[in-house]
Amino acid sequence: MYSGRRNPNQDIGLEKMTIVNLDADNGNGETLVVLYNPQSYVRKRSVEYQPVQELGAEFPKLQYNGGGIEELSFELFFDSVSAGEEVKGKNGEEKLKNEFKQNQGKILKEKTVDVRTYTQKIYDLMTIEKDAHRPPMLSISWGSMEFTGFLSSCEQNFTKFSSNGNPVRAVLNCQFIRCSDGKEAALNPKQSPDTTKYRTVRQGDSLWAMAQKEYGDASQWREIAAANGIVNPRTLRSGEMLTVPGLV
Repeated sequence: MYSGRRNPNQDIGLEKMTIVNLDADNGNGETLVVLYNPQSYVRKRSVEYQPVQELGAEFPKLQYNGGGIEELSFELFFDSVSAGEEVKGKNGEEKLKNEFKQNQGKILKEKTVDVRTYTQKIYDLMTIEKDAHRPPMLSISWGSMEFTGFLSSCEQNFTKFSSNGNPVRAVLNCQFIRCSDGKEAALNPKQSPDTTKYRTVRQGDSLWAMAQKEYGDASQWREIAAANGIVNPRTLRSGEMLTVPGLV
């Protein structure tokens, strides 16, 4: 029994997690099927805000700057006790489990495969692709969970060895970061004209120029003037904080 980890002897009929290299062979790259599903996984994301301090205010206003990085992390368990050949598909996996039962988990020199045969395939997903000039984009699927991104870190922890010193058991701590699927708005959120922003007046600034920069239309300067109670648009003061309202 493996405390805190999935028991490799246990026959659990669950769909296996897959990791697909989307950059290889026009998206039809090798599909890596994990030997044992992770016991759990964690998804984490954040959003970014820019504090805007107002004179006399106890707390700053917060301006939304956009989404931060989303992360997916999990542990993968590997054990390569077999008949000296790679474990492939359901039959191969069943053979591996039978080996555990017959040998009671003992490592026999003539019946071992270096576990790096399996772990290195995942570890290599951080290698730079020659054509893309970056590591490959990946698709991770498990049941209803789907995640597209890059392998940002992978820690290999080898925990058991054969009599000849080759590792036969390992745990991989994997962390992935999500990438855009291309469906997001083209505008940078902090530059979008439909969100409220705050700008500091600098020498030489004018409401006309500010409206042109923020809205792409200089004639919208009255929106900024109205939001800040400005009667004379020519009396801007350097260092003054102006509210730039979003356009509906």
